[in-house]
Formats: sequence, C-alpha cells, structure tokens
Amino acid sequence: MSDVAANRSNPSAWVAFWVGLAGLILMPIPLFIGLILGGGLSVVAAIFGVIGLLKGLARGGKGIAPVVFAAIFIALTWGGISLGGGIVW
Repeated sequence: MSDVAANRSNPSAWVAFWVGLAGLILMPIPLFIGLILGGGLSVVAAIFGVIGLLKGLARGGKGIAPVVFAAIFIALTWGGISLGGGIVW
C-alpha cells in the first residue's frame, strides 16, 4: 500500500460505518433483542464515529464520509427504537 492510500484511510470511521450499519439491521428484532443489539452497537458506532471524525478533521477533512453515513445509521437506529423498534413484536 502506498503512503497516499495509507494517509486517506480512516479505520475508526470505517468501524463506525460498519458497526452503525449492523446496529440498524439488527434493531427491528423484537422482544428487546433489537434494543440491546441495535442500541448497543449504535452507541459503539457513535464512539468510533467521534474518534473517526476527529481523526478526519485532523487530516484536513479526509476520510469523514463514512462517519457521515454512520451518523445517519445511528440516527435511524435511535429513531426506530424510539418508535418501538426492537421492543414490541
């Protein structure tokens, strides 16, 4: 891998993206399973998202696109949970 590709990589942002997506997918599982799995993964994704955002901003804004998508996934997950996703059958 070249140095240019290594500088553009933001692993924390990609972890936030994939964990946020997994939380969104698992959130609709009923009987509080989705609440625990989806909600827990979205909190982890939020933590990695903040780390990825700070790293991306330190690099002049490179690599923050996955964080933006992760934030959308997190918002959809929390919105779904607030409407009863993962809790009711």
